[in-house]
Amino acid sequence: MLLLGFLRQSWVIAGLFASTAALAAPTSGAIGGVVELFTSQGCSSCPPADRLLTKLAGRPDTVALTFAINYWDYIGWKDTLAAPEFTARQQAYANSRTDPHVYTPEAVIDGLFDAVGSDGAAIEKAIAHGKSGGMALSVPAHLRESGGKLEIDIGRGAAEPAGIYVLRVARTRTVLISRGENSGRSVTYTNVVRAIRKVGDWDGAPLSLNLTELRSDDEGYVVLLQRGSLGQPGAILGAAKSEGL
Repeated sequence: MLLLGFLRQSWVIAGLFASTAALAAPTSGAIGGVVELFTSQGCSSCPPADRLLTKLAGRPDTVALTFAINYWDYIGWKDTLAAPEFTARQQAYANSRTDPHVYTPEAVIDGLFDAVGSDGAAIEKAIAHGKSGGMALSVPAHLRESGGKLEIDIGRGAAEPAGIYVLRVARTRTVLISRGENSGRSVTYTNVVRAIRKVGDWDGAPLSLNLTELRSDDEGYVVLLQRGSLGQPGAILGAAKSEGL
C-alpha cells in the first residue's frame, strides 16, 4: 500500500459526515492549477526547476508541491527529503499515461499532463489547458485549520468516484549538498511533501471531514480530490491548501 507513515506525527479521523447542502461555487481565489514537481538533490538539472516551483508556490490560485525522489541516490548523494512512496507516485503517473519513463525534473500538472520541470511556458500551457478543457479542478474544495482540527469540505460535482487525500507539507527546506552532481550547492526547496494519506472517498455529493491534526509549526496541509488511486492516479478534480502554502 502506497501510504507514507507520518514521521512521528499522525492524522486521526475524528468525524466523517455528509453535508446536507452543496457548497457555494468557487470564488476568484479558487485553485486553478496543481503542479507536482518530482526532483532530486542528486540531479544537476533540477535547481532551475526548484526555483520555478518556488515562484509558482507564491501564486494564491496554484498548488505547487515538491516531491523528492530517490532513484538518483546511487550516484553519490542520498536525497535527505526523498521517500520511496514519492518515487512510486511519479512512476504511477507514468504508468497511467502508458509511458514507463520517469525523469527529473518532471512536473505533473493537474494529474493529467507532464512537462520538464524547468519549462515555465510548458507548465503554464498545461495549466491553461486544464482550465479551458474542464478536465480538472471543477469541484470546489475548502480547507480550514481551527482548534487543532483540520476541516475539509468537498462540494458537489459529477457522479464519479474520487479519493480525498491529505498531504502534510513543509513550507521550506534548505539543504547543503556535499556530494554528487550538486556538490557544494545549497538548494532551497518549497512546499516539500512529507506525507500523503487517503482520508476518504467522494461520489459526487457534498462531503465534510474533520481530522485531528498534529504538525510542526513550519508545516501546512494540501487537500487533493483525485480520481484513481495512489497506485494509478488520475485527474485532480479539486484542491485546497493551508494559508501561506
